[in-house]
Order: sequence, then C-alpha cells, then structure tokens
Amino acid sequence: MRADQRSQNGRRNRWLFPVVFIAAIIVVLLIFNVISNGLFLEWSNLKVIISHLIYPCFIAWGFCFLFACGYTDMSIGGVVVLGSFASCALGNAIGVPSVVLGGVAMGLILIFINFLIFTYTKIPSWIAGISLAMIYEAIAVFLKLGKATKPLVTASLATEYRVLGQLPWSVLLLAVGLLVIYFLYNRSTIGLNIRALGGNKDVAEKLGINVNRTLLAVGLITGLLIGIACFLQQSYAGQTTVKTGLTSINMIFQPLAIYLLAQIIQKHINIVVCVPICAFILYAVFNVLTVLGVPSGTLQEAFLGFFIVIFGVIGQRKAKGVVK
Repeated sequence: MRADQRSQNGRRNRWLFPVVFIAAIIVVLLIFNVISNGLFLEWSNLKVIISHLIYPCFIAWGFCFLFACGYTDMSIGGVVVLGSFASCALGNAIGVPSVVLGGVAMGLILIFINFLIFTYTKIPSWIAGISLAMIYEAIAVFLKLGKATKPLVTASLATEYRVLGQLPWSVLLLAVGLLVIYFLYNRSTIGLNIRALGGNKDVAEKLGINVNRTLLAVGLITGLLIGIACFLQQSYAGQTTVKTGLTSINMIFQPLAIYLLAQIIQKHINIVVCVPICAFILYAVFNVLTVLGVPSGTLQEAFLGFFIVIFGVIGQRKAKGVVK
C-alpha cells in the first residue's frame, strides 16, 4: 500500500508542476495585458512575439545537444550570418527550396567543421569557438566587400521567397521540429549516448560508446538545427547584417537565455518541450518592455544580460566542481 501510495503521489507531483507553471504564465500574461492597456494580448502583438521566437528555438535546441556533451561553441552567431547569406543568395536565384538548401548546407558544413576541430585537436571548445567566430566574421566581411559577392549578400530576400519565416508555416516547422528533436534527444540511441558523454566521458567510453563518433553526430545534429535557424532567420528578417569584432556572439545571447531558463525547469518538464515555452516567456517580457517604452538597444540588452546571469546561477547551483 505504501509503495502504491508513493507511486500515486509521484504521478500527481509530476502533473502538479506543469499545471501550476502554465497557470502562473497565464496570470503573468494577464498582468502584462493590464499594464500595457490591453495591447499585449491583441492578436497582432501576439503574432509579433510568436514570429520572433521561432528561429531562436532551433538555436536553443542546438544548445541542448551541444551542452549535453559538455561543449561550448561561440561561433554559432557567425555561422548564422554566413548561413543567412547563403539562403538569400541561393533563394533569390532559384526560389524557396534553395532558401532552405543554402541555410541547412552552410549550417551543417560549418558546425561539422567545428566539431572536427573540437574532437581531434583537443583545443578547449570555447577557445576554438571564439577563434572560429572571428574567422567566420572575416569571411562575411570579405563577401560584403567583394565586387562579385557584395550584391548577393547585401540584397534582401525577395518577399515571395520568405514564406517559411511567416505564420503559419514557421509555427508548423516549429511543431515538426519539436516532435523530431524530442525523439532524438530522449528516445534515440544517439541521444542517450550524447547525454552519457556529457555525464562522464571516461565512463561512457568504458561502457562501449564511441566518443569521437558520438561527438561528430552532435556536430551533424547541431549543424542541422543551426542551418534551419539560418533560413528561418533570413526568411523572417529578409536581410542579415554583417557582424565583426565578435559582435556575432550577440546573436546567441537570446537563445542562450532560453536554454538556461529551460535547464532550470527541466526537472519538471522535458527540456526540449521547455524551449518554446521559455522562448515565449522571454520574448513576452521584451515585448512588454518595448510597449512600455524601454529602449530596445540599451536597457533591454542589460535585462537580457541580467537574465542570463540569474538563470545560469540558478541552473548551476547544485553543480559540483568546475562548470565548463
């Protein structure tokens, strides 16, 4: 009887947090609506929030695989810039299929190259990532200044080819991505191997897990997710600005905040499912700040930095040893 009772209590507790969490979100959204004089819950405003969060979710999902194996890649912003260039150039030349092909191919190639370097050079991933970010930024500047390439990378993606970055297609891609990534991360052999690798590489190797092969698989999965983010970003924004001086790293701060918040909640809700929920929360906060007149280029970035620090501290409060 006691065992049955504990089992029932466990099931009840598993459902209790999600219900309370969703109820709390609804209450906060209603408060946001009141302080914004009813503007927040207008459908036109909600569409803006939803449209903004789609491509950062794919980058945050990439972080789930990346951090699960204990790696940190600071070059992802530079990859997004080059992938967006490829989506724009090929898309304007051929059409929507090439918008997808350009972003996905560039994401796969560059992130896989990153993981080849991480895996076989033994350089700490954060050091290699910063170096690669500078290289990718230099390539972006070269493409912008080149006579032959400048018209391609400075052009805007034609409106008729931006359909995948618009509702409802972007939300459909998000839903499909959620299902596929949930299976890969939680139910597939490669997902289990990746998480085992992040727990303890030596133990994982003794259990028969091929470390190098698993790391390269992480590179392919993360590259695919970043590639999807590339063409979604270009399809939504229409144009990508060249980033230099490591400012491309700014592009990963919002997805990083999403990941860190999801990491805090993952004990109660699966982290893959948490990502779009946390993305909506984060962009809802920034949306309200914008409605209230808080400058988007200064104070909002300060808020973002504050969120990242707080989420990071909470997420790592029980971690032992040095956090990579």
